[in-house]
Amino acid sequence: MAETKSNPFDMDSSSFDAEKYLERLLKDCSLKQIMDTEAAVVKDTQTLHSDMQTLVYENYNKFISATDTIRRMKDDFKQMETDVNLLMTKMQSITTFSEQITGTLQGTRSQLCRLSEKHSLLKRLQFLSTLPAKLKSLIEEQNYAQAVQDYLHAQKVFAQYGRQPSFDGIQRDCDAIMADLKEQLRSDFRRAGNTAQSLTEIGELLLQLDEKTSDLASEMLTCAAKRLHEQIVMLQDQTERDMLEFVDMGIDGFLNDLALVVTSYFDMFVAKHYEHERDDFQENALQELNVFLNQNIEKYLTLVQDRVESDIGYGDTQVMLRALDRLHRRLQAMRNICRGLEVQRNTVSIIISAAHQLCDAHGKNLKDHFADSLSAVRLSLVSAKSDAAAGLNLGDLISNLYVSMVEKIKVVLQDLLIFLRTDWSFNIKAEHKGALCVEGIRENLLIGFLRHIAKVMCGFGDASSSSPPNLLLVLSKTCLELEQQGVHILIALVDDLYEIDSENSATLTHETEICAEMRETAQSLLDAYVRLQGTNISQMLRKSVETRDWLNCLEPRSVRAVMKRVVEELGSIETVVASLYEANTNATSGFRTTASSDSSRKTYFSNFASTSKPQYRSNWSNYTPSQLESSYVSNIHRLFSERVEIFTSVEFTKASIIMGIIKIGLKTLLECVRLRTFSKFGLQQIQVDAHYLQMNLWRFVSDENLVNFLLDEILGSAVQRCLESVLMEPNAVEIICERG
Repeated sequence: MAETKSNPFDMDSSSFDAEKYLERLLKDCSLKQIMDTEAAVVKDTQTLHSDMQTLVYENYNKFISATDTIRRMKDDFKQMETDVNLLMTKMQSITTFSEQITGTLQGTRSQLCRLSEKHSLLKRLQFLSTLPAKLKSLIEEQNYAQAVQDYLHAQKVFAQYGRQPSFDGIQRDCDAIMADLKEQLRSDFRRAGNTAQSLTEIGELLLQLDEKTSDLASEMLTCAAKRLHEQIVMLQDQTERDMLEFVDMGIDGFLNDLALVVTSYFDMFVAKHYEHERDDFQENALQELNVFLNQNIEKYLTLVQDRVESDIGYGDTQVMLRALDRLHRRLQAMRNICRGLEVQRNTVSIIISAAHQLCDAHGKNLKDHFADSLSAVRLSLVSAKSDAAAGLNLGDLISNLYVSMVEKIKVVLQDLLIFLRTDWSFNIKAEHKGALCVEGIRENLLIGFLRHIAKVMCGFGDASSSSPPNLLLVLSKTCLELEQQGVHILIALVDDLYEIDSENSATLTHETEICAEMRETAQSLLDAYVRLQGTNISQMLRKSVETRDWLNCLEPRSVRAVMKRVVEELGSIETVVASLYEANTNATSGFRTTASSDSSRKTYFSNFASTSKPQYRSNWSNYTPSQLESSYVSNIHRLFSERVEIFTSVEFTKASIIMGIIKIGLKTLLECVRLRTFSKFGLQQIQVDAHYLQMNLWRFVSDENLVNFLLDEILGSAVQRCLESVLMEPNAVEIICERG
């Protein structure tokens, strides 16, 4: 560092020598290096010059201001110096006068002190002499606090001069007056209707008048309990006020008085030590105060809970929670004020109970709304049925029923979310019961209502209920919509809104369970619809068979009207079902516009003449009745045929639904045919009817072979029950069916 400072070739050094630097530069450097060095030196010089100018410009105003300040300081110091000199002169004059006065009054100072003491004594004696009259005057004015204060102040004087006869009389008079005052204060203390403030003030005065502490403590709590009970009774009559006003009245009246009593009692009997009381007095007083506090808070909160229960479902939930939030804050403040005391109950339990009750109320409202929606659907179906001109749009009914239920549930879930607002002073999820309550919103309200929907809808599918078929179809489709979309939407919504982790919970109901119940209900209703429509078709067919004399039939010339009606009824059913269930798009199912082959329709009873049973059809005409009864042809045919299940569950497709109805109708027709006896023309009429059904039923089903099999069974049974089994020529049958 020293070498750098003494280096003559360093421009930043104080010992820099320009001549030596230049000689060294000319000696060691080339011309280009010298020119570069010159340029660098010029540039640095200009930079330093610019920085210096900038520094001067920036501090110019400061320099001017500093100069003006120094100039003003010089002027002010001159004036100040003059004032200080004048002050010194006056102080010297004051000191001189003070010394003169002290010298003049030196002889009378002690006399003045004695006179002042005597004057003070005379004033105290005068105070004692007028004390009885003053105490009476203060008591008449009900200024008890001042009377007690004056009496206690006089006790010190009585303690010093009370042995003298003149003061002894005054003391007796004062004691008698204060004894009367003490009795009056006791009477006022026990009087009903005292406010907490007056109880506290009277209690303080009685303690100052040496009232027994333990008795006064007990009486204070007893009298305060009466006053607080009066306020509870008054609050019970405030039924017309809303919840917020009701709670405000309780806070301003009951809770404020309770807090005042508790704090005053604590300060008077717990915080202070009394030598004449037992050692455990303070501990017992604290226990009694704790019991008193919790008993009264329990009474008040029970009243609040009763009011909440009466308002649930009728009042504004937000107003109720604002009131409970305000009450919760007040009780929290009381806990902070009542140090050393334990408040056992709080408003969170009331809020949780209110949430449970509101859930129950919402659940009832949802069930009522659902019942009203079902009634509206049934009314719409009846109205549409009574007015043939009015079109029936089952899709709109299903959409309205589904949307109204889902939207109603969403509104309820949003309404209950108000309990979890972050600006409340309480947090019900922080407590175990509150967390269970939140889960109860999911389980008891949402899941419970969804199961209620499934149960009620399933009841319409019972055999004992007289539900119209279209109602069963609407309810089935609605359950299917809930299973496919609604359940997932609602459960995902409640889990998201209430931050419920249902996926990892072992106690919460999983979405798949409800979806399975909804699908099972939809299946049950759809099966009931198929059974009901199949029964309606069956009744038409059964009556047509049972009411006809098949032994005395004329030769058939047309298809019976009942068969046409059956086809028309199936067409109406197919139109309704097709509006709800789209036909499958594959080649084997759905709505069909052509038969599988024209020949199969024209040669309907091909199985009678097929290659596998070459004698089957021809034998029907050749056998005599006795031979037919003993033949095994029919039994062998059934043995090798596939069993047809009639009352099985159908799929949620149009073809499956219509096929289920047709199977029930044809099975009924088969059983009715087996119970009748036919003549030749009766058999031929069955043949014509069966062929007509075959010509028209193929377009309703996806598997016409099943229909053909049942029709074969019907005709085969008619042949077996025929006295003269002669079938009509197929061409003649076709002509009759096409004409009819």
